Amino acid sequence: VLQESNGPTDAYAAIAKADRLTQEPESIRKWREEQKKRLEELDAASKVTEQEWREKAKKDLEEWNLRQNEQVEKNRANNRIADKAFYQQPDADVIGYVASEEAFLKESKEETPGSEWEKVAQLCDFNPKSSKQSKDVSRMRSVLISLKQTPLSR
Repeated sequence: VLQESNGPTDAYAAIAKADRLTQEPESIRKWREEQKKRLEELDAASKVTEQEWREKAKKDLEEWNLRQNEQVEKNRANNRIADKAFYQQPDADVIGYVASEEAFLKESKEETPGSEWEKVAQLCDFNPKSSKQSKDVSRMRSVLISLKQTPLSR
């Protein structure tokens, strides 16, 4: 049974390889073998180096995560302390801050009804020039001022 093929068969390839090896000078054959050894050694060394880098990177990442978690915890603790100190201030309605809800509810229970708009006015910043980075709230400001001047009747 004959089969047609476009390339050399396995037997022909083996013969061609044997012919090439016999025709190749001894010095070139030795160089190929040495080159093959050198490349294998370089591959092994690069794998070892890569493994060392991976271990170092993993260690560095763990240390960074620990430092980051410590910093986050410090920031949380500092923020809690600052919040407590802020809410204990008598003048917590400084521009850019919101007064404590507890203090607002406490004041609203103590005072007479009808003074709610005065409390809202204390909490709001009615100076349009002081908040350049915030949204335009001029319409809301005008509504609050008009409600403060002429409160709704019930």
